[in-house]
Amino acid sequence: MRVAFAGSGAFGVPALRRLAETYGVLLVISQPDRPAGRGLKLTAPPTKAAAQELGIPVLQPRTINAPAMLGQLRSLDLDFLVVAAFGQFVREPVLSLPGHGCVNIHASLLPAYRGAAPVAWAVIRGERETGVTTFVLDEGMDTGPILLQRAVPIAEEDTAGEVESRLAALGAELIVESLRGVADGTVPPRPQPEEGTLAPKLHKEDGRIRWEWAARQVHDRVRGTNPWPGAHTTLRDRLVKVHRTRVVAEDRVEALPGAILPRHDRLLVAAGKGVLEVLELQPAGCRILTGREFANGYCRCPGGRFG
Repeated sequence: MRVAFAGSGAFGVPALRRLAETYGVLLVISQPDRPAGRGLKLTAPPTKAAAQELGIPVLQPRTINAPAMLGQLRSLDLDFLVVAAFGQFVREPVLSLPGHGCVNIHASLLPAYRGAAPVAWAVIRGERETGVTTFVLDEGMDTGPILLQRAVPIAEEDTAGEVESRLAALGAELIVESLRGVADGTVPPRPQPEEGTLAPKLHKEDGRIRWEWAARQVHDRVRGTNPWPGAHTTLRDRLVKVHRTRVVAEDRVEALPGAILPRHDRLLVAAGKGVLEVLELQPAGCRILTGREFANGYCRCPGGRFG
């Protein structure tokens, strides 16, 4: 089986490794290296680093749809182009180039959560289940015919990063099964329903906590934006990142939203409805603190409110 792989993010790395082990991968296509970190050092995408470790050639075009790329892909006489967290739209004639088409690994149970951030939005919206879908790419946004799907539960304390790691491992298993099934005719593509939900790209502002929300909604926002863009609020005009929380009450309390409740052993915060315990947070310029550590220091000067 002649397979190439197009992917950039860490989500696709387990699938790349599994495909290389099972079928061999002729070529990896990823996004160009980009500045990252405080020093803005030029950094390779995770799939490029994995491909180099595996000894697989890597190309990093600005667009996979460029005529020069088309010629290189045609020369490989591909059966499949596997796509996972690539970050570019694949268009015709690339879509039709492999003998069995381009197969995408998507981190949701399509048609739910089509788009760039399916795991984050599933967690933000309080879903209790998500999964992985393999499907044949078409010109739409995650609208192509479905091959296989597997569901996984989302626990109440799971972050988006933790869920995505589990889905990445599951996707590696599912893509091998999908390619084999398409090749031997046992996994026929089936059309998706037209109606679905969207999962647009996250922005920094999506991590801002609005304490007037219910405690459950704030908790899901913190989980869904961990690790990126990260939930954040302010205290005394200083930025505070909030990493982990827990819902401790869902009834209304006699306190303003964002008010820090007077406890020395736990960091409890009133929401628009209910109370949230902040388990881990990071004031600007400080290390990550547990809620207890923060409360022990901060509550010497009580009466504050996150905003």
